[in-house]
Amino acid sequence: MRILDIRERSIPISRYAGPAQPGGLTTSIVAILTDITRAGRPLTGYGYASVGRYAQSGLIRERFAPRLRQAPADALLGEDGSLDPFRAWRAMMAGEKPGGHGERCIAVGALDMALWDIAAKTAGQPLHAHLADRLGSAPAGSGRVRVYAGGGYLHPQNDLVMLADEMRRFADLGFVNAKMKIGSAGLDQDFRRIEVAAAALGAAGRLAVDAMNAYDRPAGLEAAARLSPLGLWWFEDICDPLDFETQSTLVSAYAPPIAAGEALFSAAEARLLARHGGLRPDRDVLLFDPVHCYGLPGYLQIIEAMTDQGWERQAFWPHGGHLFGLHLAAALGLGGAEVTPFAFHPFNGLADDSAVAEGYASLPQAEGIGFEANTALKQLFGELAG
Repeated sequence: MRILDIRERSIPISRYAGPAQPGGLTTSIVAILTDITRAGRPLTGYGYASVGRYAQSGLIRERFAPRLRQAPADALLGEDGSLDPFRAWRAMMAGEKPGGHGERCIAVGALDMALWDIAAKTAGQPLHAHLADRLGSAPAGSGRVRVYAGGGYLHPQNDLVMLADEMRRFADLGFVNAKMKIGSAGLDQDFRRIEVAAAALGAAGRLAVDAMNAYDRPAGLEAAARLSPLGLWWFEDICDPLDFETQSTLVSAYAPPIAAGEALFSAAEARLLARHGGLRPDRDVLLFDPVHCYGLPGYLQIIEAMTDQGWERQAFWPHGGHLFGLHLAAALGLGGAEVTPFAFHPFNGLADDSAVAEGYASLPQAEGIGFEANTALKQLFGELAG
């Protein structure tokens, strides 16, 4: 098997279900074409750079894709002659210095997703089954994974009405838990939003809030004191992700569960979080994004780093709301995964035939990641692959 071509394109994405709103977010989509033919077309792997950052066009095109193209063919192959994503990852990272993660990790993660799509398609398996076989892990025996709905961004107009409607639609789709954003509108307005969202979900303890790293120490302490009695599912990304001293102080002031890790990208940063962030393995939640952490190889390093510090795999809930995270949660025995039912079109939702019931999503059964089983994504990636 050889790589024939690697293609990348930057596309706009929005936090909202409707037309693009202010914010200008983008992401990279990638297609890796191989010399294996299926139905008269090259076997192709698809990936993208998750959400919450920006497209990585320059890094992909000028730095990491050329390393894959220029690597000797046998350097990328496993013993069975098929593409080995772990070997391909090492080729991409050749010569990279430790530290300085910046956003190179996201470029590598987008390509890594496409490589795993190829590997699973070559094996004729959905990715979760292929990974369980490859890594020797126990797959989700029930054929489903616990999920929650991500969204709840502050709407420019009619915010409370729009928020209540969004949360009701989450519940109607079969989600039990959901997450909304706070930290940008002031605590009084945030409290009104929390009250509306929690009521729409229909029961206590179902709502998580994400402060998007907005608080400094004084504001974080005030928020922790006011949020503590509310019975939230978790309180996420309170302060600057590298301000471990402030985070530790805020954790000590907030007894219910806290979630962190979304904006950390390496095993070294994960170890710092475990040592200095004050988090509690018996209740807190880890939200590292597998794509933003150099893809699956980097994410596995983070899991190892945290489990060595006493964390259970059930504490991991991959950020991003995408199919890749759902497969990893199933294959690696993680706590669950995020789904974004409406935001970040066309990456919102799951496969067309996927169902969510009582807070669990059915697993895709298509080969690979299953982007082709989502009508909008099939069209998008098909246009890129040509």
